[in-house]
Amino acid sequence: MIVKPIKTRVFKEGEDLFVFITHYFKTLSEQSIIVVTSKIVALAEKRTAIAKNRKTKENLIRAESDVALPTKYVWLTIKDGIVMASAGIDESNANGKLILLPKDSFKTAQQLRTKLRKHYGVKQLGILITDSRTVPLRAGVTGVALGYAGFRGLKEYCNKPDIFKRKFKFSRVDMADSLATSAVCVMGEGNEQQPLASITDAPISFCDTVSKKELFIDIKEDMYGPIFGNLPKS
Repeated sequence: MIVKPIKTRVFKEGEDLFVFITHYFKTLSEQSIIVVTSKIVALAEKRTAIAKNRKTKENLIRAESDVALPTKYVWLTIKDGIVMASAGIDESNANGKLILLPKDSFKTAQQLRTKLRKHYGVKQLGILITDSRTVPLRAGVTGVALGYAGFRGLKEYCNKPDIFKRKFKFSRVDMADSLATSAVCVMGEGNEQQPLASITDAPISFCDTVSKKELFIDIKEDMYGPIFGNLPKS
């Protein structure tokens, strides 16, 4: 698998994301994945705000979250079925504003895929919209897939044999978040100015229809459910 970050100019709020992407990708091969950081998707959608004070930001975090709990450093939140800090609201590289998450990353990914397939004349194309997140009890951030289109986000091993012919009972691989992590690793978190990337030769299954719920686990069924079960609603 090959992951290549793309150096770009600074993306401006309200810009056309399709025009921006096609400026930096002159050609595209079959079975490629275009990775787009959620920050420029949100800027294209004008999903920004100005926090006049701490209370304003707190209210915004609560409004954007399904569950919100203050911690020592940030708000621990659940948004769109993902555990993240402060509902994904970001102040870094934001030029004095708060940047929210895209409104519907799966819908945006599908719309981009439709337009980009036609533009480049390819049939099998993946779109992946990424953000960064922390993992409990681990330092640093990794990548997370906020939305994607054109490929299956989950790889099933259930009932398939391991190297000793023993069949897996539960094993599945979260391909979407794994790809997001590989992309975030090379795109960077600081001033690298690489909001786009391409992935080729990925071990995935391309498809035309994606279920945005395929990675979702109900909190009542999740192994971490007891941790979140008593959290207050936002």
